[in-house]
Amino acid sequence: MFYPFRLNITYLLFAMPALLLALYAQHRVRSAYGKYSRIRNMVGISGLEAARRLLEYSRLYHVNVEGIPGELTDHYDPRTKTLRLSPRVARTNSVASLGIVAHEVGHAVQDATGYLPLKIRTGLVPLASLGSSLGYIIFIIGFLLNLAGLVWLGVALFSGAALFALVTLPVEWDASNRALRMLRSTGLVGIADLEGARKVLSAASLTYIAALAQTISTLLYYVFLAMGFSRRRD
Repeated sequence: MFYPFRLNITYLLFAMPALLLALYAQHRVRSAYGKYSRIRNMVGISGLEAARRLLEYSRLYHVNVEGIPGELTDHYDPRTKTLRLSPRVARTNSVASLGIVAHEVGHAVQDATGYLPLKIRTGLVPLASLGSSLGYIIFIIGFLLNLAGLVWLGVALFSGAALFALVTLPVEWDASNRALRMLRSTGLVGIADLEGARKVLSAASLTYIAALAQTISTLLYYVFLAMGFSRRRD
């Protein structure tokens, strides 16, 4: 029988570049957020106030704003049309808060205007959730039962998570671009504030690139194992 767990060194060869990129991305986010969360924005408004102004500017009167526990857990939920802000972002008047809030409002604008990549990503959520959890289980069961069909089914299911990570990139980049345009148009930022917000959003975008790299490296590792498994059965 072919045991995938014996290839831990091989897995590291696949995973290490993406892991290093993820660690660097986390460092960039912590550094940028840590710096600009301590710098007061030009107009001195909190993230919550900025959210309300930007939603009003975008005529998104139907979008609700709620709090959510944790740090950097801010997100827009297209299913309930709700913008959720973490306590620190909502309450502080930092440059970082402006950038993060504007980015999430950017997602709300995408939703309101029918931005196609967002629609695709939202539709892929069930597949990505199923693929990232069930795909691995089916993959391992296929090895244990010596069934190549199950092994490749596991690979196919996990590829849904990779597709979701790929579609996420243009969605996040577009939201950041919309955020910076809105901040300029509403006069909520000066030149220095805008550059700070840009750096925070740029650091955040790197985390999505790292997530894609990690997902693809894992998928390639599964394909490598599946091909080896199939050759040994021939």
